[in-house]
Amino acid sequence: MKILLLGAGGQVGTELRRSLPALGAVMACGRAEANLQDQAQLASVLESAQADVVVNAAAYTAVDKAEAEPDLARRINALAVAELAAHCQRTGSLLVHYSTDYVFDGKLQRPYDEVDATNPLSVYGQTKLEGENAIRASGCRHLILRTSWVYSATGGNFLKTMLKLAAGRDELRVVADQWGVPTSARLLADMTARVIGELAEMDEHWGTYHLTAVGETTWHAYASHVIERARSQGAQLQIKHIVPIPAVDYPTPAARPPNSRLNCYKFSATFNLPLPDWRLDVDRVVDTLCAAPGTPP
Repeated sequence: MKILLLGAGGQVGTELRRSLPALGAVMACGRAEANLQDQAQLASVLESAQADVVVNAAAYTAVDKAEAEPDLARRINALAVAELAAHCQRTGSLLVHYSTDYVFDGKLQRPYDEVDATNPLSVYGQTKLEGENAIRASGCRHLILRTSWVYSATGGNFLKTMLKLAAGRDELRVVADQWGVPTSARLLADMTARVIGELAEMDEHWGTYHLTAVGETTWHAYASHVIERARSQGAQLQIKHIVPIPAVDYPTPAARPPNSRLNCYKFSATFNLPLPDWRLDVDRVVDTLCAAPGTPP
């Protein structure tokens, strides 16, 4: 099996570089090798790779910044994705693509199912939804994985930001009325590799799935858990108070859904893959960061 990995330098892409080689030959491309802003370069990479599977871990993910540059967000999250889908439809390749909880408005009082109505509140969410719709409209064999609150030991993310701020501040004010599930890049990469192996044999299972860790939390409870875990590992943190606040007290350019919980039953049942509690990988990443030189990160 020949696999083309796009976005190889990001959080999920870094983990995919570890998990995908067990399936076959991987051509891993970062932004320099395959910039989704460059239509000609992207087309050239797709043609030269001759891949059986295209895994797109590249995206425009600066949620607030997207409000000021919607055309760039749309180029990367929607138009380039449509080009990937058209290529995969033409060649018969499988397209694996990651999407987001932000395609929903968060007004439901339960975890979202794959078939629930979408209604993004932000440019980021809208462009990610446009990318999803382009894939489905193309008719290509595809796996769209919607996830939430992604983190890892590398790159920029909420977990690492909380540790950095906790090292130098007495008080943090963190939103306590937005719910979701922290999901590790490692979990996404491992599950992706498992599912690609199965889809290579069973075409009928392609489609859209929700994929997160198990459980639910708020940003405030998440931050509190991260800081408590870091202290248990010996991290010297200045923080004394983690104050819960409503989202209205922390205005941002892009609106966020109050409920980002995703129901992952379809994924687990279809592929017979149990998913772990969100705290397990959070603890692993915190432990890794605390053991690294220069702790806290």
